[in-house]
Amino acid sequence: MFEELTIPRLIKQLKRSFGQFPNRRTGQNAQYEMEDAGMGAFSVFFTQSPSFLAYQQEMKRSKGRSNAGSLFEMQEVPSDNHIRSLLDPVAPDHVVPIFRAIFCRLDQAEVLKGMRSHGNMLLVAMDGTEYFSSKKIHCANCSQRELPKGTINHFHGVFTPVIVQSGNEHVLALEPEFITPQDGREKQDCEIEAGKRWVGKHGDFYAQQGVTILGDDLFSHQPFCQALKDKKLHFVLVCKPDSHPALYEMVDFLAANRAVGTAQKRHWNGRYGEIYHYRFASKLPLRVDQNAIEVNWCELTVTREDTGERLYRNAFITDFKVSKTTVEAIVRDGRARWKVENESNNVLKTKGYHLEHNFGHGSQYLASLLLTLNLLAFLFHTVLDLVDEKYRSIRQELRTRRRFFQDLETLLRYFYFASWEEVLTFMVKGLELNTG
Repeated sequence: MFEELTIPRLIKQLKRSFGQFPNRRTGQNAQYEMEDAGMGAFSVFFTQSPSFLAYQQEMKRSKGRSNAGSLFEMQEVPSDNHIRSLLDPVAPDHVVPIFRAIFCRLDQAEVLKGMRSHGNMLLVAMDGTEYFSSKKIHCANCSQRELPKGTINHFHGVFTPVIVQSGNEHVLALEPEFITPQDGREKQDCEIEAGKRWVGKHGDFYAQQGVTILGDDLFSHQPFCQALKDKKLHFVLVCKPDSHPALYEMVDFLAANRAVGTAQKRHWNGRYGEIYHYRFASKLPLRVDQNAIEVNWCELTVTREDTGERLYRNAFITDFKVSKTTVEAIVRDGRARWKVENESNNVLKTKGYHLEHNFGHGSQYLASLLLTLNLLAFLFHTVLDLVDEKYRSIRQELRTRRRFFQDLETLLRYFYFASWEEVLTFMVKGLELNTG
């Protein structure tokens, strides 16, 4: 059932997309195929070994073969500089479709079936992050901010939606949308505008798959909510009092007239009891005007049972019907939004993928293309953790991503493997794991 999600199959599909890259090879670059340049960059991100290509060049000189060839189907191993030069003119749009293809494969294998939440929906959490920053290096795709004393900081940002689920450590990266200067726009591009573009490009497809969009307070305003409604996407978005005065005036009015619904539940966290107190209301105006969208609202306050100390409070707007029987599930899904920060962007920055490292800026698309390949490497590893028993057992035994990448780097530096199956089998035996 998972045959289409094995490492070799994923690698082959990725290589096919590299074969569609625009070919602008000149001079010494002409000796390398675009597939080798693309796969060379991806191999560094997949192994998280900055020296992987140098190791493989040496292995091929000494042994006549290399893991770059056997594991990543590379005919030749370009240098880092050749790769940067070849890939700089390639827009990330050439590899973005792979995210959709993997989504479809996961759906066909019924992997996504177990990740559905309230209303049988997949939760897509949205957020933006920065992945490059410099006071000197910049390109036409850079955003910029003025620092104290007039210094200009150039940076790249990206909008990174991921599929999440409460209680599930896995997150699945979806198509990124880059925060970059837009033609014909005077204002600098921003996270919310990138979010609207993502919804415009991909909303129809994901609406058909059954999706609920999660986001922080930045997204819970009428233009973005209207964009979601136009695409028939459900939403559960953080909604703060300071940025939604009209809505909260109505909540206060309804509360004063005892027209706000309530529900309460006790949870035991292993040390003490927690009281979950819910409030909810329906058909509230999102803003003050005749064209205001009506939304449903719910709030959760968590207090410590023995002391009364407030531990948590947050509120959400949604298009789902909120009642005593649905409010707990809706709030639980809304709270899963944080996973896009903690289990996606934070992992990419601090747990082995070095998202903020400058792997190569270039003058055209290099920075954004390399970022996309890094996201794909993250997605490939997540898919393998979901469907490959050997891979999953190794990851669980080694515990941290960093240790896994360190072991993988060492093995691929000193030993030749004819296939990924040999790599995983070697690691399983060495760790004395029982994979059935």
